[in-house]
Amino acid sequence: MLIEHRGRRPIVPESAYVAPTAVLCGSVVLGEHSRVLHGAVLTAEDGEVRVGSDVVVMENALVRGRSAHPAVIGDAVLVGPHAHVNGAALEDEVFVATGACVFPGAVAGVGWELRIHSVLHVNSVLPPGTVLPIGWIAAGAPRARLFAPGEHDELRQIQEALDFPGTV
Repeated sequence: MLIEHRGRRPIVPESAYVAPTAVLCGSVVLGEHSRVLHGAVLTAEDGEVRVGSDVVVMENALVRGRSAHPAVIGDAVLVGPHAHVNGAALEDEVFVATGACVFPGAVAGVGWELRIHSVLHVNSVLPPGTVLPIGWIAAGAPRARLFAPGEHDELRQIQEALDFPGTV
């Protein structure tokens, strides 16, 4: 389903595929040979969604552009089922696994892997080639620190400087 929002319509090249149950809303631009599978939602609430070439957004994933943080996805990226990319930048050849979350202002460098149910926190930056293990959280800039499940006190210290409430 392609929906006009705030006077903008999604742009889908002929070589791209959008499943009949997927939703593209507003200022969404797909790259060549990209695929948006069943139940996925790409929505430009207040900011753009730009998707590179050869990208796959799998079932029930959400990609949201925000006014201060457009969603920008590079080439050859896979966004897994039930993943959430909200106002973030994913550079080329990034893998976002099932249920992973990438929050506003975050940047994932080239070749980065966000494994199942992991989180890249607001305004955090992962350098190219980083692997975030299953269920872990990455937070901080200019270089994110990786936190294992259960490291809540250490994470809280880094989170304060990231301005989660002001960003989200």
